[in-house]
Amino acid sequence: MALKKSDLYSSLWAGANELRGGMDASQYKDYVLTLLFMKYVTDKAKSDPDSLIEVPEGGSFDDMLAAKSDKEIGDRFNKIIGKLAEANDLRNVIDQADFNDGEKLGNGKEMQDRLSKLVTIFNELDFRGSRAEGDDLLGDAYEFLMRHFATESGKSKGQFYTPAEVSRVVAQVVGINSETRQDETVYDAACGSGSLLLKAAAEAPRGMTIYGQEKDNATWALSRMNMILHGNETAEIHKGDTITSPKLTDGNRLKTFDYVVLNPPFSVKSWSNGLENDFGRFEYGMPPEKNGDYAFLLHALTSLKSDGKAAVILPHGVLFRGNAEANIRKELLKRGFIKGIIGLPANLFYGTGIPACIVILDKENAVGRTGVFMIDASKGFIKDGNKNRLRSQDIHKIVDTFNKQLTIERYSRMVPMGEIADPKNDYNLNIPRYIDSSEPEDLQDLDAHINGGIPDRDLDALAEYWEPFPQLRSQLFKPNRPGYSDLAVDVNEVQQTILDAPGFAELQAQVRGIVSDWFNAHRNKLVGIDSSTNPAALIAELSEDFLARFKDVPLLDEYDAYQRLMSYWDVAMNDDVYLVMNEGWLEASRPRTTIEDKERKLTEEPDLVVGTGRKKTKYKMDLVPPALIVARYFADDQANIDSLNADLEAATAALTEHAEEYGADEAPLAEATNDKGAYTKQLVSAAIREAENLSDSETLKLAQEALALVNEEAALKKQAKEAQAALDDLVLRKYGELTNNDVEALVLDDKWCASVAVSLDSEVNSLTLQLVGRIEQLGKRYIDTVSDIADNLASLETRVAGHLASMGIEL
Repeated sequence: MALKKSDLYSSLWAGANELRGGMDASQYKDYVLTLLFMKYVTDKAKSDPDSLIEVPEGGSFDDMLAAKSDKEIGDRFNKIIGKLAEANDLRNVIDQADFNDGEKLGNGKEMQDRLSKLVTIFNELDFRGSRAEGDDLLGDAYEFLMRHFATESGKSKGQFYTPAEVSRVVAQVVGINSETRQDETVYDAACGSGSLLLKAAAEAPRGMTIYGQEKDNATWALSRMNMILHGNETAEIHKGDTITSPKLTDGNRLKTFDYVVLNPPFSVKSWSNGLENDFGRFEYGMPPEKNGDYAFLLHALTSLKSDGKAAVILPHGVLFRGNAEANIRKELLKRGFIKGIIGLPANLFYGTGIPACIVILDKENAVGRTGVFMIDASKGFIKDGNKNRLRSQDIHKIVDTFNKQLTIERYSRMVPMGEIADPKNDYNLNIPRYIDSSEPEDLQDLDAHINGGIPDRDLDALAEYWEPFPQLRSQLFKPNRPGYSDLAVDVNEVQQTILDAPGFAELQAQVRGIVSDWFNAHRNKLVGIDSSTNPAALIAELSEDFLARFKDVPLLDEYDAYQRLMSYWDVAMNDDVYLVMNEGWLEASRPRTTIEDKERKLTEEPDLVVGTGRKKTKYKMDLVPPALIVARYFADDQANIDSLNADLEAATAALTEHAEEYGADEAPLAEATNDKGAYTKQLVSAAIREAENLSDSETLKLAQEALALVNEEAALKKQAKEAQAALDDLVLRKYGELTNNDVEALVLDDKWCASVAVSLDSEVNSLTLQLVGRIEQLGKRYIDTVSDIADNLASLETRVAGHLASMGIEL
């Protein structure tokens, strides 16, 4: 049985991280990613005889696995990796991590156990054949590990990794797309682990010709490995300082490329140390000695062909700082090189929390450029631990807006060059000068507070609700005086009035219809999922159509709808597709026993438990949860259990109430309750015997009532437990009776389509609640006028004076 991808990665990280000990994550990643590399090239060589990486005898992951528990395991690992490195000219690339380093990995038995466990964990990954290729299991595993290592690394040590979401934005706004040819070039002058380069090249259908340079030796080696891991064995990744010693040169000039993507270290103070040749990069001005941001920007510009394009991630300071940087910025703007600026949310990057922007350069259309397109995307993100992260909808909205040059209020617009050059701006590109992304201030209306009524301007601001539902405003409000309205319903009835309005019912029906039509349009493709399916291409096709279908729906933002689908893909559907690809519909639906593997740090919660004691078996149903089986085949049985549980709940409540009244301290049945204040059959029976001995009829009656309640609760518990056990048995047997068509119906209709529909219902409901919240806020804000408050105050003063007078105190 295949594990869900999410479980596979979680156990991979948990196991690997457990073995890290006290080593810094930025160092430990070199060991873990070397093992990932060894596993990948070994599996690849088994399934692809034409693999560009030769795996020599004694130089494979299998050899490392065979070295488990060897007393000289660290030395053997080094020799095995060395053989692979020697055979493929990868010396000083894949052998950077010393597996025989006792200081980092422990000595003797400690090292032996740690490395044995580590290699066992990686043996769970299988990169052979088309399944791993189409599913990009490797890429996902690598991304998962890199994100976690970057998160765990100390400040500044996480700079080797550009978050995948930001990389996707950069790749798509720089102009790489389905038309980009394989022989077109892409270059990253500070490539780190290579993640940004790979994301950029992946936007082209057949990849691109990749070039890069990286200063840090270990990170350069990581980048070389990463290129091979992602099928870019021929990528040219050079080692050295890009500014002082660029390797991609033609004499005294830089080589030029079709595209440049770049996320350099921010504001490097020592950028010019050792600079002897500027390679023609600083003709528009020399960057300040203590800040290297413009050195990298100018390096990117100079590295472009005459029709080349670049996207560079930089701190916001490059947009507005003065002196030398202001002069360079002015020169670049005058020549039309700057095509756009995209402001990103703060705290996206590892190693720094400061907000950054993407500066898009374009030489091809520079001469005729009349403005700079700006986007303020700083508010679109989700919290993810101690970092912020772009959601799928944030990425899509940024890319759509930039590539289509859409004007969106408080978000984006084309800023004419004349406005930028105006003396009041003086070529300052600080985004808030041109886009006010702040929410309109919620003003208090003095007249409304004095004379009552809700200001019509506050109601006019809710136009997005009134336009699609023109009758709703008149249902909720009535005129007060010119410019003011009153609620036509009680403030506590606002929500129900809106829910009952025909407009909202029609919106919900429209949304459900769109989801149903969308799903039916793609059902055959989903039925056809098999080992050749490419999940990334599948969800891209599904989600683009989903987004388009919601474009003209009133009130509902199409990107919010899109995010609902993408979130479901991330938490469930992607895993399901992976299971079906690997096992087929029927086999993937089979129950399996839960995994409890201490070595892999994996303990699963069961979906179904059948039997008791030694015969108890815990089952996991990854693809078809038991609830789906129950809902489709055993609804009546579940209804009976629900009824029994409701009766049990009522019986328990009656028993608790009786114990609280008659079993408390000094109450007649105080001796019949335990330390928790609850009756037990043994204690109540003893109370009955004592009452009989004492001929205490009143206590006897109460004790008999208590015993009846105890017995009733026990009987209902037994019935409910037996009914649940019987249903669990039926459910388990039903899995064995399912056909392929049954599983498809359960997953496609009852799980995927239904889950997306429910999520979109929730989105519509949240819009309703936003309107309800605002109207209730306005209704309560202006419900009491100044005269009402004065009358209340006078009434309170009169009451206080009366109380004081009754106490003999005269004011």
